[in-house]
Amino acid sequence: MTAGLVSLAIAPIGMAQDTSKTQVVAGTSTSTTSVEKGEVVYVSGNDLVVKMDTGEIRHINVPDTARATVDGKELSVHDLKQGMKLQRTITTTTTPKTVTTIRTIQGTVFAVIPPSNLILSFPDGSPNKSYNVPKDQKFVIDGKPYSAFELKKGMKIGATVVTESSDVAVTETRRATGTAPAAAAPPPPPPTPVVYVGVLLIEAPAPATPPPPPPTGLSARAASAEPAPKALPKTASSLPLVGLLGLLLCTASLGIRTIRRYSK
Repeated sequence: MTAGLVSLAIAPIGMAQDTSKTQVVAGTSTSTTSVEKGEVVYVSGNDLVVKMDTGEIRHINVPDTARATVDGKELSVHDLKQGMKLQRTITTTTTPKTVTTIRTIQGTVFAVIPPSNLILSFPDGSPNKSYNVPKDQKFVIDGKPYSAFELKKGMKIGATVVTESSDVAVTETRRATGTAPAAAAPPPPPPTPVVYVGVLLIEAPAPATPPPPPPTGLSARAASAEPAPKALPKTASSLPLVGLLGLLLCTASLGIRTIRRYSK
């Protein structure tokens, strides 16, 4: 905001050269809440990697002082485990403020550019400062009113400078909660074998096979005889026998012809 001279008077002896008083007026606060959800995919030391519900992979360096309430227990980043579901609730409170600064100054006119600009110097040698003069403002010096056009270099004046500015105070609170991953269900027990209850039976052992009876009489002799010769291998053919019979028939035929010839 532009500074303005709202009241001016002759500076009495002993007045401070430049004193300030600040007044802050707060307006109506407004709050907004946002919720972020994700799952822990990696944690090592203070490094935490979370997969958000939106699919975004976010790497966070978590301070040791940060805490998350998981299943009713407060855990630090070193206690987090892969698979934990985390939820962060962020509440942002915005409060507008009007800051009013009232300064009382005592200086000497160094230069004036009427109707709205005045430059003052100070007896301690601090740098000159420029001020804006409100419209139709009158300066009272030695009991007489002066306009900005009537001011002269070297005149000593005292004034109150009012500066207003707007500011916004923003506060943010974060609360982290979560749930641990569900434990894996134990495998089902093996089925119980079915037991049938009835008449009691005892399995009898199988009878032993009796040895063969010893050989007696003819059987003994046959058993003691030499084993029958084995059949000779069939290596001969019937063709020589047929030839021999043919030769015999031929001989017989010649013999009969000879007998008939001599009998005639």
